Amino acid sequence: MKALEQDIRAWIDGWNENPRPFIWAKTADEILKSLADYLTKINPPSQPSKE
Repeated sequence: MKALEQDIRAWIDGWNENPRPFIWAKTADEILKSLADYLTKINPPSQPSKE
């Protein structure tokens, strides 16, 4: 864990020396659709029971 913490802190220090703004590559609607598609894929709708 110590090595991981050191690596994360080194990355943060490097980022803070040369910060860059985050630029969204997709619209909010595209992100939400992608999330909805993923959730459907991992948890498909249940089939109605045949009673």
